[in-house]
Amino acid sequence: MDKLQAMTIFVRVVEAQSFSKAAETLSLPRSSVTTMIKTLEAHLGTPLLRRSTRRLSLTDAGARYFASCQAILSDIAEAESGLSIDSANPRGRVRVDMPGVIGRAIVLPRLREFEQRFPDIELVIGLSDRPADLIYDGIDCVIRSGELTDSTLVARRLGQLTWITCAAPRYLKEHGEPDSVGALRAHRIVNYLSNATGRPMDWRFNVDGEDLAMTMPGRFAINETEAYLQCGLEGLGLIQLSEFAAFPYLQTGRLKEVLSDARCSPVPVSIVYPHGRNASAAIKAFVDWIVEITTSASPFSSET
Repeated sequence: MDKLQAMTIFVRVVEAQSFSKAAETLSLPRSSVTTMIKTLEAHLGTPLLRRSTRRLSLTDAGARYFASCQAILSDIAEAESGLSIDSANPRGRVRVDMPGVIGRAIVLPRLREFEQRFPDIELVIGLSDRPADLIYDGIDCVIRSGELTDSTLVARRLGQLTWITCAAPRYLKEHGEPDSVGALRAHRIVNYLSNATGRPMDWRFNVDGEDLAMTMPGRFAINETEAYLQCGLEGLGLIQLSEFAAFPYLQTGRLKEVLSDARCSPVPVSIVYPHGRNASAAIKAFVDWIVEITTSASPFSSET
């Protein structure tokens, strides 16, 4: 039995709370993961996990062993990371998840630059509006918007997003332009469906210095940013999305902002990754690169 591999698999199973999910993130058959845990328990002479149809939980011995495995694996990662840093040549795989609009507009156009600077780092990039879980999904770092509260993770500020309300000129020609937040009730609304809750997201405004969140009735609801943007461009109704996503279309006149004096307060955007010793040199190199390339990504990085 490869003890290091067994520890890695055991830790991933506990973090993912699933044999199947652990197997998927480790690119292993589920049967191999199950066999390895059974072999490890036999080797140690004690059960590590309590299994039920709904969840996994640690035994007392499993909890102690889990803490030890985390410390050992962190020490190994730190040692390897130190060597990579010393050689100025970080290597390894980095799995990252980010909103599609940010990936397409900022990251993908500059991937060749990243490849030339870090030829030994393999990037696995997920573009999705679905909020990713670093541990459960086996992801090394994510780009997120909004305030972050998880103290076990490091967050590097990239910029901020300002939400704006806009529509295609042809919609405004047919239905007129709302002159107040209250006037929106008389307009056609296209809602954005939250991938986290499955419900339409609130529309956000600032009226008389106070941030407001409003539930808006609408005939259409979309759960993907590009498709949502397309609905606005087609004149199906008013949409509310980040200025960053709308920026190219505002510049060309295909969209027009309305209620600009009622914009809500901007939300921060950060790249989030494991704390200190759990982050490899490859992850840190990618994070530093993302911070670097977003400094010029107007209006995404604007702090106004």
